[in-house]
Amino acid sequence: MKQGLIALALAILSSTALAASLPEVISYKNPSCGCCGGWAAHMRQAGFKVTEKPVEDMDAIKRRLGVPAAAASCHTATVGGYVVEGHVPAASVKRLLAEKPKVAGIAAPGMPAGSPGMEGGAEPPYEVVSFTREGALKPYARYIGTRQQ
Repeated sequence: MKQGLIALALAILSSTALAASLPEVISYKNPSCGCCGGWAAHMRQAGFKVTEKPVEDMDAIKRRLGVPAAAASCHTATVGGYVVEGHVPAASVKRLLAEKPKVAGIAAPGMPAGSPGMEGGAEPPYEVVSFTREGALKPYARYIGTRQQ
């Protein structure tokens, strides 16, 4: 019994430490978009604190943050000095923060079926790309749903 309580206490402490070590996600979204809230919930479940900011002019946010048109999706987030565009799985965001590559951010262009916030129905493969301020895109990860391939 005592070992079980110790294990439970350690699990709680480690999950609290993980959440405290992850930077806050600021997610800009159109107020009428429902899938953006699904992505925010996915990020919270992965241990991130997420603040959602409704914005009427998402194009202005994307321009200000340097999101290339080819990488655009419905919502745009910032985290740890990077831009995260669209329905990027939390695993890729955590990898980005751990590796700290010299990119402006990562994106799941469009609104890929099966990605976080776009669940339900078919889950075709989709790609997460990195992008630079100059607009160069490069493959970063490949997923089916939230499972990396």
